[in-house]
Amino acid sequence: MKVLTRSTIAALLLILSATAALPQSMTDGLVLSAKQPRKIEPPEPPSMYSQYIDPVNGLSADAVVRYALAHNGELAAAKHMIAEARGRLRQAGLKANPMLEASGTRAANTPDNKLMVGAELPLELGGRRIARVVVASAELSVREAEVADFERKLTADTRMKYSDAIAAARNLKFTEDLLMLTRDSHRLVQARVEQGKTAPLEQNLLLVELNRVDAMRIGFESRAEVAMLELKKVIGMPAGEPLRLRGEFDIARQPVMQGDAVRNALATRPDLSAARAAEKLASAQIEQARTEGKFDASIFAGYERMSSGFDVFGFNDGGARVPVMGVFHNLTFGVRLSLPVRNKNEGNVEAALASAEAARSRREFAELVVRNEVASAYARFERAQSALAVYRDGVRGQAERNLDVIRQTYTLGQKSALDYVSEQRRFIEVETGYTEVLKEYFNSLIELERAAGTPVPSA
Repeated sequence: MKVLTRSTIAALLLILSATAALPQSMTDGLVLSAKQPRKIEPPEPPSMYSQYIDPVNGLSADAVVRYALAHNGELAAAKHMIAEARGRLRQAGLKANPMLEASGTRAANTPDNKLMVGAELPLELGGRRIARVVVASAELSVREAEVADFERKLTADTRMKYSDAIAAARNLKFTEDLLMLTRDSHRLVQARVEQGKTAPLEQNLLLVELNRVDAMRIGFESRAEVAMLELKKVIGMPAGEPLRLRGEFDIARQPVMQGDAVRNALATRPDLSAARAAEKLASAQIEQARTEGKFDASIFAGYERMSSGFDVFGFNDGGARVPVMGVFHNLTFGVRLSLPVRNKNEGNVEAALASAEAARSRREFAELVVRNEVASAYARFERAQSALAVYRDGVRGQAERNLDVIRQTYTLGQKSALDYVSEQRRFIEVETGYTEVLKEYFNSLIELERAAGTPVPSA
């Protein structure tokens, strides 16, 4: 029989002493012999990792982003706003329609009657049509920049959700593998207990650890499922449609220098472009308001046919007796002026000036925010990069080797079950912590892309 370790003997003596002090009714179930009833381990669950991750045919982060840009409903609605702005631009460039007027008059007690037909054409003086076109064009630029900014944010959100999903799936795979190892260890100890070579306490310890790892697996399975549903919601995929990811953290990318990123963000970020376009729109609205306050004119022309007579008779050239009647044809033409004497559109001009000042303030503040966001993103990236290097070079590999050594020495009887369980729990903390570090590094790259406005190139 193999010699028990000191920690195991101490634990057995503690249990025996406690058992001796209890009443008989409470000690009936405490049997510390090889004839103890067999502990039933939890059933072996099927692997759920393959439902979420497919390293060959799964979608990469870029493929998921392309799907989101093609199927996200809010983005599709935003693109319709561009079409709406294009329609207003086309309408602004159209000339004013001419107006046609026709009327007739007939006397109630005489045969007199009159027919009038007139037409009027607004001239839109002072550059009114040009001002409308400039305003509509600036509004179109604002809508296009807003849609581009929506795409930028949607791309970052999609990559973040992708990161959550593969991090949860990675932890799920780790706990599934760990559950298999713990199950094998428990079966080995169980066989030794049945042969009387190991104390039942070690079997109980491993059974508790086995159930704890199984509970962890269930928790990570729930997180992976929720993360996949959140990803489907963002990209516009129905919840029942199958989705498998490639499952990689693309960390082989390095950003450009911070100064270059700031310059690029100030030059190309869509939200800044939208702020600048809004500033131009406000300036165009000022000019339009001033134009509307100037005089305008329209030209008109008309034709009038009037039939009039008297209730008497006369003689025509042939000497016949005829009623005294006459038909008259009149042409009218002229210019109608709108004189800005009492209303020069001062209120709308004042409102447009205030709107332009607000747009300028928003643009200046947006530029400050962009600089701060880029600086914050680089600070986050540098910290994540340092943590990843520490985990990769000095933590994860050593923890895995430590667990292998403890497992082997435990198998040989040189370490107790408590030592093995404690080391395994430390390894679980290290491995799940490494997943979080990988996720943070990947998310810091995503934040850099969001802040700089351009993708981070691969190394």
